[in-house]
Amino acid sequence: MAASVAHGVTLTAHDRQILTAVNAGASSLSLAGSSFIVLCYLLFKELRKFSFKLVFYLALADMLCSFFSIIGDPFKGLFCYAQGYSTHFFCVASFLWTTTIAFTLHRTVVKHKTDVEDLEAMFHLYVWGTSLVMTVMRSIGNDHRHLGAWCWTQTGRTGKAVHFVTFYMPLWGAILYNGFTYFQVIRMLNNATRMAVGMSSQTFVSDTRDNMRALNRWGYYPLILIGSWAFGTVNRIHDFFEPNHKIFWLTFLDVGTAALMGLFNSIAYGLNSSVRRAICERLDKFWPERLSRWLPNNLKYKNLQQESELVLFKTEEDQ
Repeated sequence: MAASVAHGVTLTAHDRQILTAVNAGASSLSLAGSSFIVLCYLLFKELRKFSFKLVFYLALADMLCSFFSIIGDPFKGLFCYAQGYSTHFFCVASFLWTTTIAFTLHRTVVKHKTDVEDLEAMFHLYVWGTSLVMTVMRSIGNDHRHLGAWCWTQTGRTGKAVHFVTFYMPLWGAILYNGFTYFQVIRMLNNATRMAVGMSSQTFVSDTRDNMRALNRWGYYPLILIGSWAFGTVNRIHDFFEPNHKIFWLTFLDVGTAALMGLFNSIAYGLNSSVRRAICERLDKFWPERLSRWLPNNLKYKNLQQESELVLFKTEEDQ
């Protein structure tokens, strides 16, 4: 255990330099990934459907969260405040946008509603409004001082408890909601598959299995938030009870995984079949012969159900 603790008590200057470099490097990757998704949405008109619009808002929040994580300087007061509050606001907005994606999927697939586009204004009010309230509440009992690579609450248990309530409680609420939502959707599609097999409808079975392959990976989406913030949650709890005992390896994992959230989201939510297809179509104009060697054979994707084009966030094409 002695080897895993930075001098057994606190982080050294060298430890802080390592954490700062890890934060900057991981945040840069997230900034690049989320910026790529934002750029694709702006450049490719065929991606501007409501389903991918939510992914665009998610990527935008990730992009700004990563940006402020990079430019913030924990050793300077003004930049410390800019980093602390800005990253808090946009990180909260990021995982809240994942709940709107899960809500849209559930409402379309399970409840068979087609009015999700009418709720866009409510989505914005919910995401940005909640993020603002959580960020303002965080200022209670708060004094920004450096801890590793960014600014966190360091003025006693009151400020730390407020930080936990305004960030980690909504975060794990979002994780539970997303997990429950995807579970319901996948369970419903599994039931539909079994019914199709019983009716011996080969066409419907094939369609449903295609949809299941596309949606099964959605069950792993809550794992993105868990993987990004599990170490951070443990680190915050440890810091609450042992404020003078910093564990370097735990802080290292906390900083690295949290900063990579934008990259994970851009890969899972953004790099779907429609984005790849749009890119391939553009590249095909310049390198048609070379591109044909690795271009997927099936560039047309079936709808999940006829009543909605909002279900699959790979933004499928109508046949």
